Amino acid sequence: MTKSMKEYTDTAEKEMETSMRTSLRNFVIALITVATLSSGAIAQIVKQAQVGFRFLENPVSAEVVGRGGVGLTTTYTSNAIFWNPALLGWVKPSADLSLNYTQGIADINYAASAVTFRLGDFGVIGLSLLNMDYGTFYSTYAVDKSVNPAGYVETGTFSPKAYAIGIAFSQKMNDRFSFGVHVKNVEQNLGNAWVESAGQIVKHAKYKQNVWAMDVGAFYDFLYNGIRFGATMQNISREVTYENESFPLPFAVSFGFAITPLTFFSEDEAMKALTLNFETRHPRDFGEKVKYGAEYIFLDAFTTRVGYMSNYDERGLTAGVGVRQSVSGTNLRVDYAYEPFGIFGAVHFISLGIGY
Repeated sequence: MTKSMKEYTDTAEKEMETSMRTSLRNFVIALITVATLSSGAIAQIVKQAQVGFRFLENPVSAEVVGRGGVGLTTTYTSNAIFWNPALLGWVKPSADLSLNYTQGIADINYAASAVTFRLGDFGVIGLSLLNMDYGTFYSTYAVDKSVNPAGYVETGTFSPKAYAIGIAFSQKMNDRFSFGVHVKNVEQNLGNAWVESAGQIVKHAKYKQNVWAMDVGAFYDFLYNGIRFGATMQNISREVTYENESFPLPFAVSFGFAITPLTFFSEDEAMKALTLNFETRHPRDFGEKVKYGAEYIFLDAFTTRVGYMSNYDERGLTAGVGVRQSVSGTNLRVDYAYEPFGIFGAVHFISLGIGY
């Protein structure tokens, strides 16, 4: 009886392993096929850099930036709403809050926050907010030098504004697959235009636009050596028009892959500490961007990260650190990331989080 039970168990394990490998092979083949077709289609499009509302591409979360802006497969906090809404289904706390601040280049800073709530076994709902601070600019109007030898007159100052506020839902279908949707309202206010009328300089129009956009994502865990796959389509929306020119939002399709390589040598829990990430991003208005990242966790509390982003004008190497601590059922986290930005100096990212 014991032998029969052992044979049955061994047979079941072999069938499961075979099924897993078959699924992995088929999935990889499908992924390569989709990526090839997508690349072929994108190659037919002339990239003219004509998208607007570019602030939607600004990276959020020091955790993600530290590992090279790779966030499709291993972001298990409420900040996943900015990268892959499908990952929200894997956020463990009943409630999770993330606060992010970025000190950017040329005094252009931005803040973002996200919060999620678990709805039992049904799924996870999330809220997001991204707000830009462009600083203050001087406004001028060109005039004939007979009016002003300088060739312009000052019309005061203005501060461009932009924000995006959204709501998301993600459902974990089983222990392998989840999907997510993020719907957001996006607004950009570039201030007023000035014209000359009857010898007077007056306001002409307010360049302010508001549009709805959507992100959709999927995530699949192979439950084998930490192999995970994620895919998203971001900023799906109608076109926006200023004067007589229309332009789309920065639509992009991204694919991500993660693995814990040390588990190939040992199944010990400590071998899961190192994670390697790889992503490709196919934006509407530019060539393919490739990102690489690595993350190592010490004692389940301290994290070091490093990454690299290729095919960017100034972005490249990134690095970051993080601390996790659990106190009376409350999970606290602090993350920092550093990103050199060529001739513009460096960008600093900080994120705070709490999960209950």
